Amino acid sequence: SVKHLSYKLKTISRPPKESNISPMSDSGGDSSSVASDSSEEEVDRAPPAKKQRGVTTSAPLELAPSVQSTEQQRKSSQKSKQRIIVLLDQARLETVKNRRGIFELLNCDDHRDLCKKKLKRDPKDFRPDICHQELLALIDSPLNKSGSLQVYIRTSKNVLIEVNPSIRIPRTYKRFSGLIVQLLHKMKIKAGNTSTTLMKVIKNPFSQHLPPGTRVYGMSCQGTLYSPNGLATALVPPEPTSDLPPICFVIGAMASGHITFEDHPYIEKMIGVSEYPLSGAAAISRILGG
Repeated sequence: SVKHLSYKLKTISRPPKESNISPMSDSGGDSSSVASDSSEEEVDRAPPAKKQRGVTTSAPLELAPSVQSTEQQRKSSQKSKQRIIVLLDQARLETVKNRRGIFELLNCDDHRDLCKKKLKRDPKDFRPDICHQELLALIDSPLNKSGSLQVYIRTSKNVLIEVNPSIRIPRTYKRFSGLIVQLLHKMKIKAGNTSTTLMKVIKNPFSQHLPPGTRVYGMSCQGTLYSPNGLATALVPPEPTSDLPPICFVIGAMASGHITFEDHPYIEKMIGVSEYPLSGAAAISRILGG
């Protein structure tokens, strides 16, 4: 019993060991205070704006100047701008009488048997639709709208036609063929409401209708290659005036073949705008539109 009592006294008198672990109440209080402080900072701090990806702000578009009427543009351009003349050469515009006695424009689709048996010609050569497409590209161009373009047509039968810049070319081939048949038989076409001549047959040669000093160029894929911008820079000055002589382009309107110096001895140079053979309408778009 004495030994047991002495053992208890030793254990009671012995000091307790220090613990590194803080009480649960203190740690809980500290973590709660830190969490509350961080939550208050998040509430006070405004959320950053989200950046929209792929959205770019562009400058506002500039307003275009007021557009003048077609007649006003033509009068002002004739005083200040250099004129461009285009000759559509070797156009297949020929008339033929069908079985019903009606004249039609000879073409490879409707008169294939006639071309083979009676005319002994290849039907692929009779393509008046090429001239139709080129006329649409020329008359609808901004250059013609401004009054700086003059168009002529020379057929394979050596018929020379002058086209009024104010004409509206029919959009469909059927109406275009009827217009050309009427032109070749009556030698001229006038507007319905006025006495303005829209198309007329004029005398040959073509060179007598060119103003003095006109520079003539033939378009061919075998000519000297130019880019559209380089061609415009080489031929047209930055500020053209009415004192400068006009520029004439001879463009083929046939299914196959090339423009030659023998047919047009007044051509200065053969030029091209592509290393590939282009259709007439595509070549015109590159020349006039760049």
